Amino acid sequence: MNKVRLALFASGSGSNVMNILNYFKGHQHVEIVFVLTNNPHALVVEKAQAFGVRVDVLSNEIVENGAILSTICGAASIDYIILAGYLRKIPVDFIHNYPQKIINIHPSLLPNFGGKGMYGDHVHRAVLAQKEPKTGISIHFVNEEFDKGELIAQFSCSVAEEETLESLKDKIHSLEQANFPKIIEQTVLKKEI
Repeated sequence: MNKVRLALFASGSGSNVMNILNYFKGHQHVEIVFVLTNNPHALVVEKAQAFGVRVDVLSNEIVENGAILSTICGAASIDYIILAGYLRKIPVDFIHNYPQKIINIHPSLLPNFGGKGMYGDHVHRAVLAQKEPKTGISIHFVNEEFDKGELIAQFSCSVAEEETLESLKDKIHSLEQANFPKIIEQTVLKKEI
């Protein structure tokens, strides 16, 4: 069996990217080929380079061009694209070239608190403002609409009455770190077998 080849897309600090890189380091069946970012100042650039992984830094204008993204991923024989804190909308033609092959993580229990503008602290503040008793993470395939693709897995946690933004972020981060790489592994290997 050839290794399943992944590209990681990210825009920020890279905590999920680094977790995924460490999880798949030396993996028998999965290989991280490169990290792509639209943010030249993102911490993920330095972290991934230090890890020894190729990093492609592209402008927002370029990442809006699905043909260019398809060419880059095609040239590297990418099987799956993993969105790990990537804050740009994926071009529709790129989605059509990789149907059910682009996986995203979202910091809420979709369909709640999803959609345009709902990312990071915006999601957590909305959860707290609505006094939700629980929240969590959703891992899903990407389709043409923000956060509307087929769900792969969800993991939840309680929201305490005294919950703060920081404590909620910590809970969500823990869920992401514990579950995202395992679900990626299960999904890409199940589909390839």
